[in-house]
Amino acid sequence: MSVKARIEGKLAAALAPLALEVIDDSHKHAGHIGHPASGHPGAMSASETHFTVKVVSDAFAGKTRIARHRLINEILAEDLRAGVHALAIEARAPGE
Repeated sequence: MSVKARIEGKLAAALAPLALEVIDDSHKHAGHIGHPASGHPGAMSASETHFTVKVVSDAFAGKTRIARHRLINEILAEDLRAGVHALAIEARAPGE
């Protein structure tokens, strides 16, 4: 299973989103330190390392932006430890 598919599955199960989009931005970071193709020491071995998550869920109603980001980071903690290097988050409640 791809990292993208795993992220989609975890977020869908935990947040029951009305809308969910996970975008693999890894190709935009080729050559950056940490990217597998960079040739730099300490580069990550995984090719899926940078993502944008756009999600609309009732779970975010009444939560601050920071609380929303923390919730997503908690859901994806294992993936973040395992090689997801960057995660851009757009988390909204319905109607926002």
